[in-house]
Amino acid sequence: MTILINAEGYKTNQRDCTGHTPLVWGARNGHEGVVRLLLEGEDVDPNRSDKDDRTPLWWAANKGHEGVVKLLLEREGVDPNRPGKDDGTPLSWAASKGHEGVAKLLLERQDVDPNHPDKDDRTPLSWAASLGHEEAVKLLLEREDVDPNHPDKDDGTPLSWAASKGHQRVVKLLLERADVDPNHPDKDDRTPLWWAANKGHQGVVKLLLERADVDPNHPDKNDRTPLWWAANKGHQGAVKLLLEREDVDPNHLDKDDRTPLWWAANKGREGVVKLLLEREDVDPNHPDKNDRTPIWWAASVGHEGVVKLLLGREDSDPNRQDKNDRTPLLRAASQGHEGVVKLLLEREDVDPNHPDKHSVTPLSYAARQGHGRIVQLLQARTFVQPPDA
Repeated sequence: MTILINAEGYKTNQRDCTGHTPLVWGARNGHEGVVRLLLEGEDVDPNRSDKDDRTPLWWAANKGHEGVVKLLLEREGVDPNRPGKDDGTPLSWAASKGHEGVAKLLLERQDVDPNHPDKDDRTPLSWAASLGHEEAVKLLLEREDVDPNHPDKDDGTPLSWAASKGHQRVVKLLLERADVDPNHPDKDDRTPLWWAANKGHQGVVKLLLERADVDPNHPDKNDRTPLWWAANKGHQGAVKLLLEREDVDPNHLDKDDRTPLWWAANKGREGVVKLLLEREDVDPNHPDKNDRTPIWWAASVGHEGVVKLLLGREDSDPNRQDKNDRTPLLRAASQGHEGVVKLLLEREDVDPNHPDKHSVTPLSYAARQGHGRIVQLLQARTFVQPPDA
């Protein structure tokens, strides 16, 4: 190898058919001895890249070859921030792949830019946080010039990424930085807490809610809060944590006037419904834009357990009609939900005869659909009007 390097006319910086120089190949494959020999040549360009603008240092950092990285960084004139065609620097790739030793070597260089964004505006910290590389995150945060809030092209911060992926330890490290913004929304107005609640990452939700400056009610572009999403998806643990915050609004409406309770009832999330109803300030009767309440939907879909829970609240209105004058009982009767019909009829204040806008009663619907058992239940209630002929 030494003979070749010293041979007259040998071109140490020439690219082969793959676009790689000898130094790129040596660095890429982790051949420390070869790299050392090549770097001894005075005419070797340590920054000569391949056809995709990837330098020897880029490759060594990408592959985690610490020894090679050390050799290259000792060479005067090496550019530690030279990006590849995707604008990812050696540090960005080391951080994204969790090569802690390489990241440490790079960060010891004062001229290394720890905030250099790639083509998607993602920094080394963004990548390390999103992939859960705790030690890499720790190393990056030790640099005072690291921006912990740098947003990517979608306005997602390192904290948002860590929260969305459920990387609890990384979230903890980021929150220890006083300059971290825990409420930074992305382009769709989704905060770190939104992501954690949406995904059901209970530990992350807990960490975020321990920060007094975290806004638990920040809605996304559709006016859906962290509680709304946790309730919708049935993340009972996250719902419990959110409801423990006194400043959480349990009745926040989305763009269609649907509350967290509305969605939990609609989806049949009994555990979530129970937690929500334990809050005295929860409105069990808030209708959506079609005047359909939580109990209306639970009855319509046949969620008996949810209907029972809602009927347990004295302030729950079992006769509330939608815009077509259909009551919960009428919907349950027409859909054949016998258990729900039975529960509703046990309430003395339920009106078994209330017709819809077409003057059709629950008994008429049940008879029309052939729901014999429901017809019997309705007939057992005094003063039930018979169906029209």
